[in-house]
Amino acid sequence: MTIRVEGIGVWGPGMTDWSSCQTVLNGAGLPEEAKCGDPPAATLSPQERRRSIATARLAVEVAGQACAAAGRQDARDYATVFSSSGGDLATLGNICETLARDPRLLSPTRFHNSVHNAPGGYWGIASGCERASTSLSAGPASFAAGLLEAATQCAVEEAPVMLVAYDLPGPAPLADVCGIAIGFAVALALTPAGANDAPALSLHFETTPVAETVMQDAVLEALRLGNPAARCLPLLSALAAGDIRDVVMDGGGDDRLVVTVARPE
Repeated sequence: MTIRVEGIGVWGPGMTDWSSCQTVLNGAGLPEEAKCGDPPAATLSPQERRRSIATARLAVEVAGQACAAAGRQDARDYATVFSSSGGDLATLGNICETLARDPRLLSPTRFHNSVHNAPGGYWGIASGCERASTSLSAGPASFAAGLLEAATQCAVEEAPVMLVAYDLPGPAPLADVCGIAIGFAVALALTPAGANDAPALSLHFETTPVAETVMQDAVLEALRLGNPAARCLPLLSALAAGDIRDVVMDGGGDDRLVVTVARPE
């Protein structure tokens, strides 16, 4: 299964777009103290931004970047796949604490922001997109699962699909079990294989034990391991370098998703 990447959006520690991400991945690296700030998410109206959650702002920011980078005039061209291992852990933590203290104090806004497809809803409102939207979770393999879902839709429907993967740390005790150390989000604007001369990705599964592709830089490897969405870093590194290489990712269980990156034709 082969698809093309026509636009990329990134937000994370030391990275505010694909250009700054390329600089980091092509040798500049990250300082150990780099933080993930709150993105502007300018696609959201002021009213929606005020009531939005942090994960929604992350998702909307990178989706808007990828759409702009793809050069498409209308974000409504894209069906969407939103992938997150834990959703908005800050909201879930607040709800759990409120239910333990006094359920009558539970905020309706908190509740509607707690559902896993809330970021997809905010993007739909911001972009006016009415195409199909899928929200999924697969633990540490969430990025690979999202890429597989988005690539499948793109190839089968022969239509553009936007993949958005994001995760943020949560409060204790959720932080102790979710293993997310720092925020990160990425969006890939995907098109069918023959659509243009953008870099191509070919996907297949390996069911025999194969080692995951890791980052050679220790800080970047810590980021990859510290956020399920950041498991995409080896793939982004290949795209940034323009290399032809195989990238192996955790596909869930003992499976591995192998992505072969090819240069633009």
